[in-house]
Amino acid sequence: MTVELAVALPVVTVVLGLVLGGVVLAGEQARMQVAAAVAARAAARGDGAAAAGAAGALAPGAAVRFEFPSGLVCAVLRADRRMGPMPAVSVSARGCAAAGGR
Repeated sequence: MTVELAVALPVVTVVLGLVLGGVVLAGEQARMQVAAAVAARAAARGDGAAAAGAAGALAPGAAVRFEFPSGLVCAVLRADRRMGPMPAVSVSARGCAAAGGR
C-alpha cells in the first residue's frame, strides 16, 4: 500500500459517511413533511387525537405544535436527529390545511 492511499482512504471514508448522513437527513425531512401535512389535515377536520397520533406514528420523537393563522390550521413538527458521532441536527416541517376541512 502506498502512502498516498493510506492518507486518502480515511478522507474518502469520512466524505462517504457525510454523504450518507445527508441522504438519511433528507429522508427524515421528507417523512417529517408528510407527517406535518397529515397532522394538519386531521386537525383541520377537528380530530386532534388523530392529528397527534399521525404525527407520532410518522415522525416518532418529533414535537408537534399547532398554529391557526387566518382560515388555516398548521402543524409544525420539530425534532433533533443524531447521525452516529455527529452533533444533532434540527429537522423541522410545516404543513397547513384549510380550517374546517374545506
